[in-house]
Amino acid sequence: MVATIPLERATTVIEAGEQYAEEIGVPSVLTVSNAEGNLVAQHRMDGAWLPSVTISRNKAYTAAGLKMPTHELAEAVQPGGPLYGLQTNDDGRLVVFGGGFPLEVDGEIVGAVGSSGGMPDEDVEIAEAAVEKFQELTE
Repeated sequence: MVATIPLERATTVIEAGEQYAEEIGVPSVLTVSNAEGNLVAQHRMDGAWLPSVTISRNKAYTAAGLKMPTHELAEAVQPGGPLYGLQTNDDGRLVVFGGGFPLEVDGEIVGAVGSSGGMPDEDVEIAEAAVEKFQELTE
């Protein structure tokens, strides 16, 4: 059975990310996926860029599938790096810049969150706010 996050919890996690996005003035799209990277919930804030719908979903997919935050891939995919070209695989769904984080319960990845709409550092902060809420809910 695939570990997952219930819709109600996913919605609460997204709301926490949106609240932080509003505080810093960055309209964003937030996505929560299950452990396989499949969509559980997604919300586009007013004014968020349309391409961010796909990008946030792919950030969650990448974080779930590779079991790591997406910003940790940036250096490894540079020319000469051990994962050079990774982002060109999997039908272009792999995202190698900040904004995607796996969500864990007792060491098991049960899903992921992706944020897109700002610069990568802003997306990381927004996604981190969502992760913090997830952790609060699972304690």
